Amino acid sequence: MDIINNLAFGFGVALSLQNVLFALIGALIGTAIGVLPGIGPVATISLLLPITFGQPATTAIIMLAGIYYGAQYGGSTTAILLNLPGEISSVVTTLEGYKMARNGRAGAALATSALGSFFAGSVATIFVAGSGPLLTSVALSFGPADYFSLMLLGLIISAVLAQGSVVKAISMVALGVALGLVGTDVQTGQQRFTFGIPELSDGISFVALAMGMFGIAEIILNLERPESRSVLKTKVGSLWLTREEWKRATPSVLRGTVLGSVLGILPGGGAALASFGSYMMERKVSKGRHLFGTGAIEGVAGPEAANNAAAQTSFIPLLTLGIPANAVMALMVGALIIQGIQPGPRMVEAQPDLFWGLIASMWIGNVMLLVINLPMIGMWVKLLQVPYKFLYPAILVFCAIGAYSVNNNVFDVYSTAMFAVIGYLFNKLRLEPAPLLIGFVLGPMMEEHLRRAMLLSRGDPMIFVQRPISATMLAIGAVALAAMLLPNLRKGKDAALAG
Repeated sequence: MDIINNLAFGFGVALSLQNVLFALIGALIGTAIGVLPGIGPVATISLLLPITFGQPATTAIIMLAGIYYGAQYGGSTTAILLNLPGEISSVVTTLEGYKMARNGRAGAALATSALGSFFAGSVATIFVAGSGPLLTSVALSFGPADYFSLMLLGLIISAVLAQGSVVKAISMVALGVALGLVGTDVQTGQQRFTFGIPELSDGISFVALAMGMFGIAEIILNLERPESRSVLKTKVGSLWLTREEWKRATPSVLRGTVLGSVLGILPGGGAALASFGSYMMERKVSKGRHLFGTGAIEGVAGPEAANNAAAQTSFIPLLTLGIPANAVMALMVGALIIQGIQPGPRMVEAQPDLFWGLIASMWIGNVMLLVINLPMIGMWVKLLQVPYKFLYPAILVFCAIGAYSVNNNVFDVYSTAMFAVIGYLFNKLRLEPAPLLIGFVLGPMMEEHLRRAMLLSRGDPMIFVQRPISATMLAIGAVALAAMLLPNLRKGKDAALAG
């Protein structure tokens, strides 16, 4: 009964004119950047962080959340029509969706994607509403040692589930933690790693790092890639599914919803891992598995449901524990901290309007996205024809203005440019920057809980293994790291992430 009352309160917050408007803006922007290949939600949210400063925290997070799950919807449009995934989690959708389009069933593929995404998103929202308060009550029993071990586990799993070498991913996590510690030590007042630069005394700007390493670096990479957009020659066709297609797609949507809801909670997991996992599962268990490779509707229904369910449930560790499950959630943590809000188990009590308003807005956003995506397919196809040479100068100007506006300091603009170069080099060296961002956010929090734990134990490090929760987290992290360092399992992981 409490959940129903809390959801009613949340809908009251989410249905205010301002919040509905920003949810719609987020859904539209998310769909658009999902449609435009090579941008993605991480780059977009990092670019839009500065405009959230003048808005209430609840409104800002509702908009950013809309961008995130809106991108999951939009990415499927180009994946199906052009064989060009607009978002990484839509890579799998190209495998069967584009073949359906070539067979004259583009409308059915788009409808399957939209309806499956809506169902999965709605179920996942209920899951978030039900499990969030429960996990929050459990989290309140955590001590400093438990929090440190939980955050360490999150960093380990984010490194293990990253693409490519585990050693490289761990190195990126360590670099992110080191960058997060730049600035003035709160307890001693001593400056660390500032190299005598006064502007670094307050630490590295989260906005500069995120905008540079994800936003501008992505623009540079896109300029290297020759544009090869070719609009689908065949007609989109009817958006209605046949009875046989309904019969085949429904079980896949249900399986994808369950799998995505679980994988979305895992640190380092998220929509991309869920969509890949769902596709591999459908190839093995669906009745239409013999049709895979020729345009099987199960290969669209399952992954699209999974990536949207994962996008919703990845908010659970953020809202209940203050721990980001992926790079987008790390940006959300940064946005909350900039707003003066510390995400974690106290958020339900301290910020009930934000907690329940965000959950209610997810369902509202899913309804908006269902309405936006199907009737506006023609408009999104036209958007794909805008030359990128007209888009990127406007984005760069916006980045420079946004970076400067945070602290009214030109040093942040220079920092953004420097991190853009670093992000570009990381890409060339096949170093994934997402674990770095998670390390950057969690590093200062880990240091704080480590110090508290050591003070409580009077310097005895055995406190981390004496407390059952902490010991369990450390054991899981050690097993996960050891398992992924084994050659056979590492090859399996790379094959899964490569689709």
